[in-house]
Amino acid sequence: MADKLSVRDLTLDGKKALIRVDFNVPIENNQITDDTRIRASLPTIQYVLDRGGAVILMSHLGRPKGKPEPQFSLAPCAKRLSELLNKPVKMAPDCCGSQIEQMARNLKPGDVLMLENLRFHKGEEKPEEEPDFASALSELGDVYINDAFGTAHRAHASTTVIDQFFPEAAAAGFLLEKEMAYLGSVLLNPKRPFCAILGGAKISTKFKVIEALMKKADVLLIGGAMAHTFFKSEGISIGDSLYEKEFLSVAREIIDIASQSRCRILLPTDLVIAPRIDSASGSKIIQVDQGIPDGFQGVDIGPNTIQNYQAELKKAATVFWNGPLGVFEHPPFDKGTEAIARTMADLPATTIVGGGDSIAAIEKAGVAEHIDHLSTGGGASLEYIEFGQLPGIEALSDRPNILNSLLT
Repeated sequence: MADKLSVRDLTLDGKKALIRVDFNVPIENNQITDDTRIRASLPTIQYVLDRGGAVILMSHLGRPKGKPEPQFSLAPCAKRLSELLNKPVKMAPDCCGSQIEQMARNLKPGDVLMLENLRFHKGEEKPEEEPDFASALSELGDVYINDAFGTAHRAHASTTVIDQFFPEAAAAGFLLEKEMAYLGSVLLNPKRPFCAILGGAKISTKFKVIEALMKKADVLLIGGAMAHTFFKSEGISIGDSLYEKEFLSVAREIIDIASQSRCRILLPTDLVIAPRIDSASGSKIIQVDQGIPDGFQGVDIGPNTIQNYQAELKKAATVFWNGPLGVFEHPPFDKGTEAIARTMADLPATTIVGGGDSIAAIEKAGVAEHIDHLSTGGGASLEYIEFGQLPGIEALSDRPNILNSLLT
């Protein structure tokens, strides 16, 4: 991030700052159940307000199909932000148009305006189908700040196209800077040993990340349903467990490459299995080499695997974790995930957790404050590992070269 413009570099007094935030938060019965992402945006918002600026916030929420859907309104987010800031947050009925432009013009220093869901317009996700959308958004502000790491991997109107309308005033917010500082330290110069943990259901969404991590990490610990695809590729019976048939050859290739790599890949040696994922009735522990019998499916890593993984973690100087290691939303099949969470909290290593499920597990275990960095963007963090860059960051203005400016 050192070569990209920061919010610290902007002149904000009397300016209207158009800030892309990630308020894609869980909402049930019109109530926010987890405001972590809103709270994460507060430092940047408060910084602008403290320096005499007005704030115009834009975000998406959920997956509306390019048209207004009331259940995806950002009004609950505006209400919660108002409580956190202890000041009014005006809620706009849309995110562009003459009425919204007038609301923006009327803003005074210290005011906060929340635009309605960007994805109510098809131009947000498909800029080519509504090419004027980013331009209309840009008319609202004097400077642009991207503080939405969770969407930095998506080339959407509000994350990449809009930057061109602020050629020397498209800057990173504090959250974006923090995310990239931690991820950059892990990827560019990690303290070793570097241990990565990958869980979750699908190898299809993470095999490129696995390949990238094999070039960077010293040991890779695999868990979750994706482990079943690896087992199946080795001819081990997996019973009724979830797996991805079309990725068996990919799993086999990864294992072959790992055998010749300096990065070790560890798979579970024992599992908790059950007839159903939503009931502990009939569950038992088996050794992986015995195979999972028909009528059962893997639901968690077993006690020996927990011990093995804990031993690896205790040797690590840097740890990155993405994805639960079992069906953690259905106790008691959360024991493996929770044990790893507690172990990470006690490590002297630099610890980074990315992804909503992993963070949920950390918070459920009550150890969130003991993790060095909780990344607000699981998908973005994985794509950064895979590609080494993100379009939402690449699009930001470059910081002027002070030496060159002095010489000219």
